[in-house]
Amino acid sequence: MPSAPDLLIQSATLLDPGGGNQDGDPREADLLIRGGEIAQIGKNLSPENVEPFDAEGLTVSPGWMDMHVHLREPGFEHKETIETGTRAAAAGGFTAVACMPNTDPPLDTRDVVEFVKERAEGQPVAVHPVGGVSKGRDGEALAEMGDLAEGGAVAFSDDGAPVWDAGLMRRALEYSRMLGMPIIGHMEERSLSTGGHMHEGAVSARLGLEAIPSLADDVMIARDVLLAETTGGSLHVAHLSTRGGVELVRRAKARGVPVTAEVCAHHLALTDRAVEETQFSTNTKMHPPLRSPEDVQALKDGLADGTIDALCTDHAPHASFEKEVEFTAAPNGIIGLETAFGLIGRELVAPGVLSLAEAVEKLVAAPRRVLGLPVPRLEEGRPANLTIFDPDERWTVTEHDIRSKSQNTPFLGAELVGRPVAIYNRGRMAVNDELRLAKAA
Repeated sequence: MPSAPDLLIQSATLLDPGGGNQDGDPREADLLIRGGEIAQIGKNLSPENVEPFDAEGLTVSPGWMDMHVHLREPGFEHKETIETGTRAAAAGGFTAVACMPNTDPPLDTRDVVEFVKERAEGQPVAVHPVGGVSKGRDGEALAEMGDLAEGGAVAFSDDGAPVWDAGLMRRALEYSRMLGMPIIGHMEERSLSTGGHMHEGAVSARLGLEAIPSLADDVMIARDVLLAETTGGSLHVAHLSTRGGVELVRRAKARGVPVTAEVCAHHLALTDRAVEETQFSTNTKMHPPLRSPEDVQALKDGLADGTIDALCTDHAPHASFEKEVEFTAAPNGIIGLETAFGLIGRELVAPGVLSLAEAVEKLVAAPRRVLGLPVPRLEEGRPANLTIFDPDERWTVTEHDIRSKSQNTPFLGAELVGRPVAIYNRGRMAVNDELRLAKAA
């Protein structure tokens, strides 16, 4: 995308929870960007030779981050590439993403981490690779974690697979403490989950499908919380989905254990009933699986009381031919970047589970704090890292709204609340309508 000229964002509502406006209350102002930095914030600004962007009725916040995505490159470019994945991220309002290591080859060596960073250069969406905990992500030998960190990794995970060996996880957490970087845990005890295709409960029993009990996640969370408590290493719980898991994290935080957690937008919007209601749509198959209504309520409660730190997507593209099979044969996962904020608005902000400022904080500051990254702010002299959005727009998802290379979403036809309009980052502007045209071309 071409570099954006100096820019005047006019008549915007500025929202920066935790920034210079300490109470987080929105304020009406213009925002002048020069040389990629916020040069001035004020009302009725009228600089010469500056391109205007009319933001009346729109909100501007620091740029959002999705700390859990799968960009698939290298190795699975038929599903997604770094270029198409960052295009989808920009359309979803994200100025930064952290990409998981389950590629081919995996992100378990410095050269592959550096490859990802090089491929992402020049994009308005910053890409932060997550290195593997173990070599080959097979859970048998530690990856060279220090070397991965020097190459640009921001965290470590075997996501897509658990670190099944407790001794190896203990050593990884010890290195985590020394490096000051978190271990992102894929919480799954496979002796309890292997062979399952959906959440274990009344729906799976009625459908006759082998299922995955909540206990499979909870047992691993409990193990890793104890290991983090023993070692002092930072543990981040990926894609939390169970009420038991929420309670384990809540109690661990109360004891002072260095643990954080995230939840995916789709786990707030759908339950295991969707499998039955869609007659086994493979776009309702994911891991962790869609859980019960009681689990969904516990996740929302965990967000409201601060137990769950960050909101994310676990954006997991798959080609159509991979998903257009029987439910039991289909791979897990759905795309989520383009629909995340609309789901957050519908499921959290509109019903009052979180205020808009609280939801934005879980998209801006929380993921970056977990990963030890600088948090962007709406302050003069700071780099312009911005998301421009309409928090109130009600819109219906169509395939034209999908910028990803893949289309595996259960939300086509769904009405959402809140819509990203554009991002500005790294001296570049990406407007949603222009991204649609870029994909069509």
